[in-house]
Amino acid sequence: MLQSPAYGKSHKFEFIEYLYSSFYDYEVDMSFLFVALGGALGAVTRYAISLIPVKTGFPVLTLITNIIGAILIGFIVGVTSNNDGISDNTVLFWKTGVCGGFTTFSTFSLEAFNLFDNKQYAVGSIYVMLSCGCCILGILCGKKIASVIKI
Repeated sequence: MLQSPAYGKSHKFEFIEYLYSSFYDYEVDMSFLFVALGGALGAVTRYAISLIPVKTGFPVLTLITNIIGAILIGFIVGVTSNNDGISDNTVLFWKTGVCGGFTTFSTFSLEAFNLFDNKQYAVGSIYVMLSCGCCILGILCGKKIASVIKI
C-alpha cells in the first residue's frame, strides 16, 4: 500500500485524494468548460449548415464548412499570436472548442472514402485536393485578415 506524504497513513484512497488535491487547479477545470461550450457551438453550427438543402453528389457543404473552419482557425492564430491580452481559456474556446466542433475531418475522410469506394475517382481526387488546398489557403487568409484587423 502506498504511503501518502500528506496524511502519513496507509489507506488506498488517501494517496489518490492527495494527488488530486496537489494537482487540482481551478483554471484546468474551467478550461474543460470553455472547450465544451465552444465545441457545442461549433457542432451546432456545423449541423445547421448540414441542413442547407443541397442536391449534389459532391460533398460541397463539408468542403465549405472545412474552408470556413480553416479561415477561422487561421484568424484565431493570427489574432492571438501577438496579443497577450487574450486569455488561454478564450483561445481554447475558439480554437479547440469552436473549430474542433465545427470542422469535419472525420466526415471529410468518410466522404472521400465513399467517393473512391463508389469508383468516383476523379470527383474524389478533386474533393481531396480542394479540401486540403483550400483549407491551407483558408488558414493563410485568416491570418492575413487578423493582421489587418487589429484586435
